[in-house]
Amino acid sequence: MSLIWICGVDEAGRGPLVGSVVAGAVVLDPENPIEGLKDSKKLSAARREYLYEQIMVKAKAWGVGEASPAEIDDINILQATMLAMRRAIEDLASRLGAWPDKALIDGNRCPELPIAAEAIIKGDTKEPAISAASILAKVTRDRQMQLLHARHPQYGFAQHMGYPTEAHFAALKEFGACDEHRRSFSPVRKVLENITS
Repeated sequence: MSLIWICGVDEAGRGPLVGSVVAGAVVLDPENPIEGLKDSKKLSAARREYLYEQIMVKAKAWGVGEASPAEIDDINILQATMLAMRRAIEDLASRLGAWPDKALIDGNRCPELPIAAEAIIKGDTKEPAISAASILAKVTRDRQMQLLHARHPQYGFAQHMGYPTEAHFAALKEFGACDEHRRSFSPVRKVLENITS
C-alpha cells in the first residue's frame, strides 16, 4: 500500500503594507520527526530559524510560493494569498515528484487545487505540518524584508517587517512609497493621494 502524503499549508504577510505574501507547504516525514513545531508567531526569531533548517533537512518535501505586491494590488490580498498557497503546493509537488494526496490549509478557505483540501481555523496550532508551513513562510518572508531593508533602510523594515506601525506610517509620510509598497492598501494609497494632490 502506498503512503498517503498530507501537506500542511500556511502563509505569512497578509497584513503588511509592503512586500510579497508568502506561503509554505510541508509534507512531514513520520520517520524523521521534528521536535517543537508550533505556530511561528509563538516562536522567537532564533527558534524559527533553527526549526526552518530542521524542516529543510527532515521534511519529506517542502515548497514555497508567493504573490508579488503588484499581484496583490491587481487581484486583492485574499486572492493573492490563495495564489501563493497554490504556488507553494506546486513547488512542493515538483520536489515530491507527485501531488500530495491532501492539503490541510490554515484558515477558513482553500485555494483551487486538483487534490482534496481542508481548511482548518487556527490550524497552525493544531496540525504539525501546518505549523511547519507557517515557520517556512515566516522565515522566508522575514529574510525578504531584511533584503528590502538593505535597499530602503529609511523605512525600518528590519524592525517592523512591513507591518502598519507608527514608525512605518511616519516613514511613509516622510519618504513616500517605494516600489514594493502595496498601493491598494489604504495607508499607502492615502500617502500617494496626498503626494499627488
